[in-house]
Parts: sequence; structure tokens; C-alpha cells
Amino acid sequence: MIEASLAQRGMWVTEQLTETGSAFHVPLVVRFGQDLDSAALLRACAALVRRHPVLAGALREDGDRLVLVPGGRASIESAEGELDESLIREPFDLDKGPLSRFTLFGRTLLFVAHHVVFDGLSKEILLRDLAACYAQELEVSRAAAFWAGRWNEPGETVVQGVPYTARHAGRALATEITLDPPAIAGLSRFEHLLAALHVLLRGYGNADVVTAIDLSTRTSDTHDTIGSFVTELPVASSPRPEQTFLEFATGLRATLREIYRHRAVPLAAAVPHLRPHAALTPVSVSYRRRTEPEPAFEGVTAEVDWTVFNHAVRGAVHLQCVDTASGLRVSLRHLPEVDGPRLAADLAALVAADPGRALGELVGFETRTASSSVLAEQAAPAAASELTEQVRQIWEEVLGISPVLDDDDIFDLGGHSLTITQIIARMDKRLGVKVELDDFFDNPTIAGVLTHAR
Repeated sequence: MIEASLAQRGMWVTEQLTETGSAFHVPLVVRFGQDLDSAALLRACAALVRRHPVLAGALREDGDRLVLVPGGRASIESAEGELDESLIREPFDLDKGPLSRFTLFGRTLLFVAHHVVFDGLSKEILLRDLAACYAQELEVSRAAAFWAGRWNEPGETVVQGVPYTARHAGRALATEITLDPPAIAGLSRFEHLLAALHVLLRGYGNADVVTAIDLSTRTSDTHDTIGSFVTELPVASSPRPEQTFLEFATGLRATLREIYRHRAVPLAAAVPHLRPHAALTPVSVSYRRRTEPEPAFEGVTAEVDWTVFNHAVRGAVHLQCVDTASGLRVSLRHLPEVDGPRLAADLAALVAADPGRALGELVGFETRTASSSVLAEQAAPAAASELTEQVRQIWEEVLGISPVLDDDDIFDLGGHSLTITQIIARMDKRLGVKVELDDFFDNPTIAGVLTHAR
């Protein structure tokens, strides 16, 4: 809530006492070329209003004050036919808002705002920021198209003969190693390490390997700013026994280059209904190359440990890597049941391997089938009919939908993370039935949830 300026108060008084018509309306027309992405432009208009919420505001009395307050939803519409200039004269409700509207006629955008929140210089700012928002929306569209054919909810990843689906955060152990990858022309040390990890996971029995990598999203504007400027994106591969390590790593490098083009767009913005987890995949990697000198404190020596263990892991295995002049330090965080020293030794051997050797000579290419039997062993008996009906009642209450069938996916029914949290809380409080959030996300049906309930 912001108190109105004297100029805004003057316009408000004038509108109350006289018939001003559209005298205080400030229109703007932008005609776009045939390459316009209309959907992206409309989303950009919405993003612009979020950046400048005064455009969706209202001007109303608050006792003896006149204040600007959030109004209704922004008016952003698409209309048929040619530009209709009669909309310029359409009145604004100062008390209810919003005090601007966007209407797209084909490839012509009509913007009209009330002068009480918009002046001449605001036109420049609006067009500058609208262009920036449009560019961002196009970037999201490109990322969505890129991931549409590549993203699937990760299944299990076999590590040392055991399938893991863990994507939550949990207690962990750590194994610390320092690697010195031999230089391979055309590959960075990170690409070399990631290729070795993918080959290792193939050797553990994963025909299709998927890991997640942390990527920096810092720009020149945020280079020296403390904050969280990072995104997590998946990297998939299918190593073949006849490929040499170099051939495989070169192909993985090309995949990474494609992914890098979309690093500015969070996966959740590009993939509809992405299910939130602490980890994107069971196995993940973060890598940072340090080029700055060690920090210097006047009059005293200081030694920094850049990979201090936090006693937890996101997923089943996470490699936190810091590359310095003294070597590539890897803090391998893993669930307690994973043999960390063995995993570290297997990875180090592949990092040091001759890049000209075929993958089939470096690792076995058997595909593990233990996962299905393990899952079968873990499957709980069908829940009692009475419990199923009690759980169904809770789902229908929270979703406001009836009936909900045993195999209905909650995301297909319009559910989201808040909905799931409410269902979990009610099941616990009312029925004494507990379900882990990750289990719910991975099994988002009544039947699936009851299989993992305890």
C-alpha cells in the first residue's frame, strides 16, 4: 500500500468531480512482424505486470488517505479482427483496478493505461521491459521444445548391483578422493569426469544412464553477488561397448553443449507438472573450477577446505567436485549402504583409463534385471478395502473431485505439491497412516500411495 502523490490525488479528484472521458488514458500501439510468437507475447505481458505490479493496481480511499493498492488480475487478452480503437475510450474503475490493459489483435498490441499510474517516460520503460520479458518467454519456449522429447521422470539407477530410486535428502557418508585426469584434446576435465561416471554406471548395469548436473546461471550482472545462481539439469546417455572412451566422451560433450544453451531456464519452467524432489536423479554431480588465488588474510595464514561434508546427500550418490591447480578434489557423498571407497576406486580407474580403449574392454555391459525382483519383494500387499475408502475420501475432500479411482494420477486431477502435503497431513492425523513425500510423488495414485504407506 503506497500513499498517492499530489499529482495522483489531483487526477483522482478530477475524475470524481467531472466527466473526463478518456482524457487521462495513455494508449500505446505496437505492430509486430509475421514472426511474432503470440502466446509468448501474452505471457511476456503477464511477466511485465509482475515486474511492475502498479499496472494491475487500484487507487482507493483509506480513511483520509488515498492509496495505491493491489487490484484485480491484470487485463491481458487476445481479440479477433483488426485493431479496435474504441477500447482506448473504455473507462477504468480506479477503485477496483486494474489500471492498465493489454489487448492483442492478431500481431498488433494495444496497451492502454490510466495516467494515474503511467506517464510518457513509462512508455520507454514498458517497451524495454516487455522486449526483455518476450525474449525470456521465447527462451522458455525453446527450452520446453528441447526437453519435450528428452525428459522422462527418472526411474531407478543401479549402483553396485542395487537399484536406487532415492531422490530425497538423507543421512550420508562421504569418501574423499583427489583425481588428476590426463589431458584429452577436445575435452574439459569436467567432461572427462562426467563421461567416466556415465561409463561406470553403464558398467553397473544401467543401459540408459541419467545423471543430474548443477550448472551456474550467473551473468555479468551477478558475477560478484552472493546468492544461489544455479540450476540442475539432467544428462542422459546410452554407452555402447564398441565405442572408445574418447568417442563416447566426445558425444557426451556435444550433448552437454546442447543442454548449456538452455541453462538459464529452470527445468520446472520448461517441463509441465514436474514433480519436485530434493534430487533430480538418484546420481548427481556438481563441479566448480577454481581459478582465483587462495584468499589472503593480512598477517595470518589461512587454509580453506572447499568441500566440507554436510553429512547428508540428495539422492543416492552425489559428487561434489572442486577443480584446483593441486588436483580435482571429489567429495563423494552417498547413502550408507553404498560402498563409497569401491565406487571411488572404480571411478578413478576409469578417469585414468586409456581414452582409445573400447568401453566394452573397460566395463561389463550386462544389464541388471534385479530391479524388478527387488521392487516385487518390496511391494506391500493390497491395502484393506476400508482403508482404501478412507484414503479416497480424503483425496476427494482435498481435490474437490468425486469419484477418484484407485489408479487416477493426482497430477492429472489438477493436484500439486500443496495438495499432496494436505493429503499426507490428513492421512497421518485422521488415519495414522504415514507416507513419505517422495514416495507420494513417485506413486501419485491411491493404490500407489497405499503400497508405500506405513
